[in-house]
Amino acid sequence: MVSLSFTKLVALCVGVSGLSSVLAIPAPGPNIFGRNFSQHELLARAVPSAPHFVVYTDRYINGVAGPPPVSQVKGFNVVALAFLLTSGVFDKAQEWASLSATQRKTIKSQYAAAGIKIIVSAFGATDIPTTSGADAVATANKMAQFVKDYDLDGIDVDYEDFGAFDARDGRAENWIIDFTKQLRSHLPQGQYILTHAPVAPWFAPNSGWAGGGYMKVHEEVGSMIDWYNIQFYNQNEYTSCSGLLTKSSSTWAETSIFQMAANGVPLDKLVIGKPGGPADANNGYMDPATLAGCLKEAKAKGWNGGAMSWQFPSADAKWISTVRSQSFPV
Repeated sequence: MVSLSFTKLVALCVGVSGLSSVLAIPAPGPNIFGRNFSQHELLARAVPSAPHFVVYTDRYINGVAGPPPVSQVKGFNVVALAFLLTSGVFDKAQEWASLSATQRKTIKSQYAAAGIKIIVSAFGATDIPTTSGADAVATANKMAQFVKDYDLDGIDVDYEDFGAFDARDGRAENWIIDFTKQLRSHLPQGQYILTHAPVAPWFAPNSGWAGGGYMKVHEEVGSMIDWYNIQFYNQNEYTSCSGLLTKSSSTWAETSIFQMAANGVPLDKLVIGKPGGPADANNGYMDPATLAGCLKEAKAKGWNGGAMSWQFPSADAKWISTVRSQSFPV
């Protein structure tokens, strides 16, 4: 996914290692590594079961700091604030960090009452952690601390270092695996959401990914990942229900939903990602009513993963209500 307002907040960026001491934001709460959570807190933070309905928010919206008003995202159960980068915190994630602890608590209470979790999304299209030489373990340590310091429900790994992945030498896959393991060591499963947002072609099993592609990632750490917010767009395909669900083109063979499942990825971890509007991606857009029909067809065949969209406000309460209407009505 692309950070549309990346340059707008460059002046606010600091290295992630300096988030708590350099940003002009309220001091983070106490370090809670090792903290004993109450039963109430653990239940409040529990990871939702499938289906998952996820919307990313990154675009600057006048008068809105942090996540949208809860009424505008009714029907989603996860909102992802973009982006937390190796170089610092930006856009909606930065807005969230700039709120006071009291303001964040109020918003979290409103969202919890509506059954919606708030997570942060890492990396995106502007960050290339493997190519830039970022250490996977150190980066995971800092990002996990950000999740805890700012009372988020988890983190989404939107890794889009295409140069590293296209090198086909395994560096990208190994970086992702190491990063995921370290995140999980700080963000226990069942207490914190940990998702990934790969592009669909990376799941191709025989496409020349010498490093194993995302199938290797799944084999190594898939049990640690709650679900995949798969980007079925910007690939010049996946625009029909058949291509999306049952048979992708020969360009990226075996990357439709049920082909991925046949290759070993559980159906309840496969979330269908689509742009909220035509302008939110270069290609791959499907109108909400057509997408609703695809979800209906997939559900009839045993799938219950859910749907993701990049991004609010194109994808809002009306969008998700239509998309869910024939399968998992709001």
